[in-house]
Amino acid sequence: MNYARAKAYLKLRGQEQLLDYFDELDKEEQSALLNDIENTNFNILKNIGKNTQKKAGKITPIGAVSLQEIARRKPQFKAVGETLLNEGKVGAVLLAGGQGSRLGSDKPKGMFNIGVTRELSIFEQQMRNIEEVTSSTGRHFPLFIMTSYINKSETVEFFESHDFFGYPRDRIHFYVQDLAPTCDFNGKVFLDTKSRLSLAPNGNGGWYSSLINSGLNKIIERENIEWLNVYSVDNVLQRICDPVFIGATVLKRCRCGAKVVKKVSPDEKVGVLCNEGGKPAIVEYYEMPEKLKNKKKKGELVYCYGVTLNYLFNVHDLNATLSGKLPYHLAEKKIPHMENGVRVCPEEPCGYKFETLVVDMVKMMGSCLAFEVDRQREFAPVKNATGCDSVESARELLKLNGVNL
Repeated sequence: MNYARAKAYLKLRGQEQLLDYFDELDKEEQSALLNDIENTNFNILKNIGKNTQKKAGKITPIGAVSLQEIARRKPQFKAVGETLLNEGKVGAVLLAGGQGSRLGSDKPKGMFNIGVTRELSIFEQQMRNIEEVTSSTGRHFPLFIMTSYINKSETVEFFESHDFFGYPRDRIHFYVQDLAPTCDFNGKVFLDTKSRLSLAPNGNGGWYSSLINSGLNKIIERENIEWLNVYSVDNVLQRICDPVFIGATVLKRCRCGAKVVKKVSPDEKVGVLCNEGGKPAIVEYYEMPEKLKNKKKKGELVYCYGVTLNYLFNVHDLNATLSGKLPYHLAEKKIPHMENGVRVCPEEPCGYKFETLVVDMVKMMGSCLAFEVDRQREFAPVKNATGCDSVESARELLKLNGVNL
C-alpha cells in the first residue's frame, strides 16, 4: 500500500487523521505506518454504539460435578481421559500474554519468580504440574503458548534458556495474539506514535482465532486433536490436561468443561458459572445482581461456582460455534496516544479497546460441565503483589501442596 492508496482507503472510513504526521517520517517509519493501516481491521469500529450484550434470559443456578461425585467416579473418569491422552486427542493452550506489572515486574508474568530461597518462575511451576500427567501417560501432548506481540521474544528466549523445562521442544508452539485498533469515543483510531497505530490485544476470547490465524491449527488438524484445554498463566496450581476432568466432560456429553471452585464469599472477584436463558453462561462478579450474589440456601451460596480460567473445549464444536463469530465488547480505557504532535498518557479513560471474551465462547457452546476442584489444591491466582490472590497467598498454597520454594 502506498500513500495515495492509504489516503483514499482512510477517507472512505473517516480515518484520515492517521496520516497527519506522514511527511515528518523517514522511509522506514512511513513503511511501518502504511503496513499498520493495510493490516488493521477497521470493521471492528462498527461495534461502537451497538449493544453487544444480548439479553439471554433469566439467570438460574447450575449444577456441578461435585468433589464427592468426582472422588466416587474418579477411576472411571480417569480411564476415559487417559485413553484420549494416550491416543493424542488432547492438546493444551496457555494464555501467557500478560505482563507482571501489578507484581512490580516489567517482564512477562510467567517469568515472575514465585520462589523464596530458589528461582521458581510461574512458567516452571506450571510445567511441573504438567509432568503429573505426562509421567503417568508417558506421552507429551502439544502445548500452544499464546503471547502478546510485546513479550513473545522474551517468552521464547526464557523457555529456550531453561531447555523448555524438560518438555520436548517440538511439542511446544508459540504464537501471538491478534491485535485490534483502539479509538476515541467518536470512533477515531488513535496513533500510538507518529508512525504506528495504537493497537491492543483482542481479549482472551481471541485465543482460538489467533491460533488459527497463526497457522498452528494445521497441527491440530494433522494430529486429529479433538479437545483443547485452555488455561491462564495467572494460576500457579493449574492442573493441565487433567485426565479426570477430560473424562468427566466426555462422559457427561458436554461440549465444553470448566473447572470451578466454591466461592469463599459473595464478593469474591471471580466470574460465576450459571445458566442464563437455560444455557450455561459465566456472569462476571461485577455484573451479578446483588440479590442473586448474596442468595443462600441451607446456609450456602446458591450462585457459588467461580471459574478458574481452566476450560476444555471440543475442537469440532468450537469450529462450528466460532463460524458465528464472537461479539466484541467495548472497554473504556486510558489509552496513550498522539495528540497535537505530542504523545499523551491520559489520567482518565479516553477511548475504547475492543475485546472478545472466553466467557462468550462458553455461552455459544450450548453446554458446559461445571467440574468442582479443591481450591487449596488447584486455585492459587497471582494477581496482586500482596493481600488477596497475591504472590504471598500463592506461596502459602504452594507450600501446602509440598512445593519447595
